[in-house]
Amino acid sequence: MEVQTVEREWLTYPEAQRYAGLGRTKLWELVSSGRVTAARVGRAVRISRRSLDEFMERSATEIATK
Repeated sequence: MEVQTVEREWLTYPEAQRYAGLGRTKLWELVSSGRVTAARVGRAVRISRRSLDEFMERSATEIATK
């Protein structure tokens, strides 16, 4: 039997921290500035995995061109 892993599109802060290797404060800065998309559902905040990937790709491109 094959076990499939489901990757969620929206991550909690701790999940996003582990996924991107960033600290909570840096993630908060990125979300607050609008550079990474997040959604609030009640008191819960979820960070878009796609938006986080796109931010990291842009950051890598900026470093490569400097």
